[in-house]
Amino acid sequence: MTIAVYPGSFDPVTNGHLDIANRAASLFDRVIIGIYDVPQKHLLFNTQERVDLMKKSVTHLRNVRVEPYSGLTVGFARAMNAKVIVRGLRMSSDFEREFEMALMNKKLDPDIELVCLMSSLEFQFLSSSLLKEACQLGGIIDSLVPAHVAESLKSKYNIRSS
Repeated sequence: MTIAVYPGSFDPVTNGHLDIANRAASLFDRVIIGIYDVPQKHLLFNTQERVDLMKKSVTHLRNVRVEPYSGLTVGFARAMNAKVIVRGLRMSSDFEREFEMALMNKKLDPDIELVCLMSSLEFQFLSSSLLKEACQLGGIIDSLVPAHVAESLKSKYNIRSS
């Protein structure tokens, strides 16, 4: 049985993240989505909110579960008995960052492999940061996230649903 970990802050989960999760679920026996609790960035949603948003987003995927984690991603992967870390790539800048992390992770644990999935064309531009900014400024984000995530974002920014 091949277990894969798909780590990220997912603040919040987007349809681009779900595209990668769906595809990973079809490739691996089990996928554990790891919600990193303390990334070095300003978070809109706390860890439990991000876990809950993701869980609700992947209920249709029977071989996927969602867990919070802290510390090294390779440590989390080891604890989950995963042999693979899954990451999504959107553009060349993603590649550079992922390449650096992959080399460090390989040094920390040579037994864990990295599998990068190219984002679908429709999600190449999508990031949680841009999504939050668009929402805060009144942009229509409903096609970019699951409905429950759009509602949570609007609630955080005190935006009334139209």
